[in-house]
Amino acid sequence: MVARMHHSASPRKGRTGRPRSAETDFAILRATRAALVDLGWGRLTMSEVAARAGVAKTTLYRRWANKNELVVDAVAVLFDELELPDRGSLQSDIEGVVLQFGALLARPETKTALMAVVAESTTDEALRERIRSAIVDRQKRLVLLGRSRAQARGELPPDSPGTEGERAATRNMDLIFDVIAGAIVHRTLVSGEPVDAAWGRDFTALFLTGLSGLDGQD
Repeated sequence: MVARMHHSASPRKGRTGRPRSAETDFAILRATRAALVDLGWGRLTMSEVAARAGVAKTTLYRRWANKNELVVDAVAVLFDELELPDRGSLQSDIEGVVLQFGALLARPETKTALMAVVAESTTDEALRERIRSAIVDRQKRLVLLGRSRAQARGELPPDSPGTEGERAATRNMDLIFDVIAGAIVHRTLVSGEPVDAAWGRDFTALFLTGLSGLDGQD
């Protein structure tokens, strides 16, 4: 986790001085998530986070301009934990990442932080863009890896050549991510239902083969 902190927290432009400490970043982001669970968005302050992390408030402001940026990065570092191990088939790969994603969203710190920043972003375009770049766009790496792996196995056709092929591949990647992430977020945060092995299997069948993929399953 600490090794990923350098990539997950977004430094402010123009900052000078000593190199940032990954351990300090980790403590700040962990304190941010804990404070959100305990206090909620409205009562969360930079001062509270600094006190919990055991750092000066100026240390926070050298790294993050405001609470919005801080909370997004505190969520983003959790999503960077998601991985896509090679389980031998596209179906198994999807089921595996679905279960990982569901387990991550079931954690109180993830659930509270994500719901808070999404709610705030409805009236804050800059925050929405930060969520998109720090969380959504970064996690599309899993789709890219999964597609490439499935193409190498012969489970999916190769991308069409040329510029149009690249554009189509990007559109497909965006759609795949939206469908998978959207379903899991709705299942866990809206419906409040678990993402367990049975649901992951049924969702993957539906995703890969359409409605007919559920026919005859227990």
